[in-house]
Amino acid sequence: MLAHSFWKTLKKEQMAFMTLTLFPIRLLLVLIAMLLAWPFTFFATLGSSEREPEPSPASWRKVVDVLLKAIMRTMWFAGGFHWVVVKGQQAPPSEAAILTLAPHSSYFDAIAVTMTMSSIVMKAESRNIPIWGTLIKYIRPVFVSRSDQDSRRKTVEEIRRRAQSNGKWPQIMIFPEGTCTNRTCLITFKPGAFIPGVPVQPVVLRYPNKLDTITWTWQGPGALKILWLTLCQFHNRVEIEFLPVYSPSDEEKKDPALYASNVRRVMAEALGVSVTDYTYDDCQLALAEGQLRLPADTCLLEFARLVRGLGLKPETLEKDLDKYSDRAQTQGGRRVGLPEFAEYLGVPVSDTLQDLFSLFDESGDDTMDPREYVVALSVVCRPSRTLDTIQLAFRMYGSQDGCIDEGALSSILKTALGVAELTVTDLFRAIDEEETGRITFADFRRFAEAFPDFAEEYLYPDQTRPESCPQTPPAPAPNGFCADFSPENSGVGRKPFRKKLD
Repeated sequence: MLAHSFWKTLKKEQMAFMTLTLFPIRLLLVLIAMLLAWPFTFFATLGSSEREPEPSPASWRKVVDVLLKAIMRTMWFAGGFHWVVVKGQQAPPSEAAILTLAPHSSYFDAIAVTMTMSSIVMKAESRNIPIWGTLIKYIRPVFVSRSDQDSRRKTVEEIRRRAQSNGKWPQIMIFPEGTCTNRTCLITFKPGAFIPGVPVQPVVLRYPNKLDTITWTWQGPGALKILWLTLCQFHNRVEIEFLPVYSPSDEEKKDPALYASNVRRVMAEALGVSVTDYTYDDCQLALAEGQLRLPADTCLLEFARLVRGLGLKPETLEKDLDKYSDRAQTQGGRRVGLPEFAEYLGVPVSDTLQDLFSLFDESGDDTMDPREYVVALSVVCRPSRTLDTIQLAFRMYGSQDGCIDEGALSSILKTALGVAELTVTDLFRAIDEEETGRITFADFRRFAEAFPDFAEEYLYPDQTRPESCPQTPPAPAPNGFCADFSPENSGVGRKPFRKKLD
């Protein structure tokens, strides 16, 4: 214990010393490098960055490429990345127009972009950032506009156009995970890089450092703190490995999801990590901030996966919540069988639908309450808007006067949290101040506004862990801050759940 305390104190003193000495010097050198690169990129982008490039790049652009690569490498060196180990060989654009890079865990992954001068896909707003926007425009990125509702389709079409240009455009480097993870596994790849059906070259990244200051995810240090911690290290290591070009089969060309899955498997094997069927949307759901934050053993992630497996996209179903709730409300709690549930959703009966149906078959009599599906769907569609989900549920479960009893509240909250057992007696009594045995949504809202952390006090301490949804203790994340989405905790590969959300 004494030795541990000594080393902890020594580490703090080392960080303080580095903050006062090395950190400002490195930060200054990084800024100088960016300012030095800006004039070259400014004059090189005076024309339209979207115009068709020449079959053979002009000599001046080749010179600028060399100069910028040297400046960027100097910048990373000044930041402590003294050796960047490169394994394998980068294929030319004519052989692989798209580079798929994973795992994506930090903005330091830009090292691979600056070393290859590949195009990337990024927000259109980024081009307006002073200095940085000019540097970005030089590599001819594919810009995505959040204000344009048709932006996703246009982005895919632009990627396809460039990928099928026979090497005329620079290679596009895409992070198919679509978000930053902690590198313990590879989450589901988005299909954008694989829709064109052209060969891709997988690229894997490793940061084999004793202390992980690189990882930047939802939980843990912010962007500035990560920058500070990294620049305060004497040395930072990074490895970039170019794997052999992956040429899709005819079946993979027709099925981008299959193509993405197979490329992910190849990259996971090279990294020595597992894969998980979690997606970017699942990660957002698990870590959403709301008064009913999902517990570690929630099974709503399984629910969301099955909904997507039916071809239904939770992110687009929000507008249909009222329609679903109105239909469920008219049935007044009447339970339905699988064929009627399929008709309710407008999808054919399938194994995936059977698994989804089984999540709500609490009694095991092959029936379920559609209201529970609507509550679960509301949480998945808008995880941070707790009161909107509760209001929707009150409308379905409430009597003509809008009141519900303790049993209805228990059913609502069990479904909203994705657990099989939940004690709500204390919470119900706290809300039911007049002891009428019934509460309205107005009562619930007043209580939630007065006690915003009510779930921590009334629900989570008494929450039981479902026996059929076992969880192993979460493995520590690389830097000790980031959420763990490794397969051991994902439920991937387990037998489909056969009880109500357990």
